[in-house]
Amino acid sequence: MAGRARSIEEFAENMEAMAAKPSPDYRPYEPQVGDVFITPWAKSGTTLMQQMFHQLRTGGDMDFDDISRVVPWDDTGTMIGLDLNAPQKADPRGFKSHREYERLPAGMRYVVTLRDPKECFVSFYRFFNGWHIERDAIPMEEFMPFFMGGGPGGCDYFTHLLSWYARHNEPDTLLTTYHWAVKNKRAVIARLAQFIGTDLTQDLADLVDHRTTRAFMVEHMDKFDDKLVAEALERNIGIPAASDSTKVQAEGSDAKTIPAGIAQQIDSLWADRVLPVTGHSNFAALAAELDG
Repeated sequence: MAGRARSIEEFAENMEAMAAKPSPDYRPYEPQVGDVFITPWAKSGTTLMQQMFHQLRTGGDMDFDDISRVVPWDDTGTMIGLDLNAPQKADPRGFKSHREYERLPAGMRYVVTLRDPKECFVSFYRFFNGWHIERDAIPMEEFMPFFMGGGPGGCDYFTHLLSWYARHNEPDTLLTTYHWAVKNKRAVIARLAQFIGTDLTQDLADLVDHRTTRAFMVEHMDKFDDKLVAEALERNIGIPAASDSTKVQAEGSDAKTIPAGIAQQIDSLWADRVLPVTGHSNFAALAAELDG
């Protein structure tokens, strides 16, 4: 078996090998009215919002082994053998995604948090380094192709951002930035509860607030460590399931650690693609509009 990648080429080979081994237990997603897609870009608050959504709709269920079993990820369904139409623990049904609007079923509800691209880059690197990639075998300076790939089923960061920015005033889309959601969690809990039709009591708000803290999620990180994907990777291509695959880090990612050359590439892509559409010269300016 291949094991962890030591180069960009080996990473691509591993992903191709996984795609070539679909599970016979997989059943594709069939849309139902009222479905909710938790669809930030990678490393932009997806797990936080999955947990918030699931706690709200169930009143506090923690009896699961992987958050992506109870709020399943369509784009890894073939890999891990999920029946995406199996009954969920509560209504509404929820699904994880990293996709842009145009590649999701129309007429659903969409929850999106946006994050600074440089922070995303650092967090994405930390997540893959030591799990899919042999630790430090690929330096951060060479990681741009991974970042632009966006992960399973995803798209590049800029395509995702522009797609959801265009929908930030649509009633079917709940959009904030990741940092605003963290700093104003009570407000986001209330907005999400209303968005999915959950009656929010003070006790439930307190419970959800507590169970979406970094401390609580780090304490229970075994529920947020991509267990299902990790087991499939070990089974099919020999990447150890005991790898550090947790999405919940004790400390957040710092954009200041990004290499200067990568920062310049991201700035250039922003200037070419985002500035002409939004009028905002950087993420901070865009966030001020969305969160204001």
